Amino acid sequence: MNLDESPWDVVVVGAGPAGLLAAGRAAMLGARVLLLEKMEKPARKLRITGKGRANITNMRPLEGHLQEIQPEPRFLRQAFQAFFNRDLVALLEAQGVPTRTERGERVFPASGLAWDVADALVAWVRAQGVEIVSHARVERLLIREGTFTGLVVAGKSSKVPHEVEARCGILATGGLSYPATGSTGDGLRFAEASGHRIEPLLPSLVRIDTRPAHPTAQGLTLKNVQLALWIDGKKHGTEFGEAEFTAKGLAGASVLRLSRRIVQAMAAGRKVEVTLDLKPALDVAKLEARLLRDLDAHRDRSCGQLLKALLPAKLVDVFCAVLVLDPSGSAAQIKGTKQRQLLSLLKEMRFAVTGHGGWEEAIVTAGGVSLKDIDPRDMASRKVGNLYFAGEVLDLDANTGGYNLQIAFSTGWLAGEAAARKAAGPSWDGLP
Repeated sequence: MNLDESPWDVVVVGAGPAGLLAAGRAAMLGARVLLLEKMEKPARKLRITGKGRANITNMRPLEGHLQEIQPEPRFLRQAFQAFFNRDLVALLEAQGVPTRTERGERVFPASGLAWDVADALVAWVRAQGVEIVSHARVERLLIREGTFTGLVVAGKSSKVPHEVEARCGILATGGLSYPATGSTGDGLRFAEASGHRIEPLLPSLVRIDTRPAHPTAQGLTLKNVQLALWIDGKKHGTEFGEAEFTAKGLAGASVLRLSRRIVQAMAAGRKVEVTLDLKPALDVAKLEARLLRDLDAHRDRSCGQLLKALLPAKLVDVFCAVLVLDPSGSAAQIKGTKQRQLLSLLKEMRFAVTGHGGWEEAIVTAGGVSLKDIDPRDMASRKVGNLYFAGEVLDLDANTGGYNLQIAFSTGWLAGEAAARKAAGPSWDGLP
């Protein structure tokens, strides 16, 4: 490890999106920066995000972003003012990575490859003069008289911990999601050990397990459906979009957007259900009229044939099983109570939520370092001098759509800027 140039102006722990932006911005402002990454290469999680496509940001305006963020979106106003979606797009395009904006204002690299974004950001960081050291495992922070002074780090080949002195430190270690990429909660432990409060940690943007699960429909993705969340019998929100049947329950964009509330409610021991409206464009009266027309016109058809006109093929047997209908029998058996049950199933297919995906598949972490312990103006700790935080280690998370990565990029940029200014001390003469 090339760690012998102490003291560094700024040391950044974690070379993900937040850490890369923090290190690059600090170096851009003249700081001598060391970026430590415990994995074999930087940006492991970024390289697989968005199923390898990297939904890097969203072009909605600031207020649109804030609406998608929990638990305290206003905390991010200064970070977004310092570095936002157009700034990110400009930075990537300057590094030879053009972008394209797709449905929902989501932004992706034009190549469709997350790898390109990661490589471009690493190259940009190196071009600023940042020293990147991989296989560097930070063991603890060095704090003297309430001020960060460095850290203890061990390398892949060295079992002897090495003390690294630094004027300022930035923790950008991520949360607990996708631990195989290096997000194993190191920064959270360092933060707690140095007196910071940690808000409860829960997986978010994750699939759910349900009863019933309908495994025969596994792989079926429904578009333009509406999912409603019910907690202790009361509706707590709806999402319109895609829902996917899995072997154990449901996934898809609408499920992910409701999953934070689902996971929190389950952790609190509350009764959680979801209902699926397969025909949200039709109210009950219009759907009933259509159903009656179809039954009247096609009574010579089988139940299966009639239902295929209303449903994707994979749901026909599911509906027949739930309604106790013979799919090869006459459609005439759908009458009276069966008609009402079919109508109800189309408009409110109900599932009890019995579980959810774990850290290995959660896209983001809900919870983290309490925002009460962080100054939103510069991402500085209110507990330890010269220590800053950025990215998923903070108690901030958002819906799908590029918002989580923008949080990482923006908080990283602001933290790097503030740390460089602090490290320069009285000689600081303003931003270029």
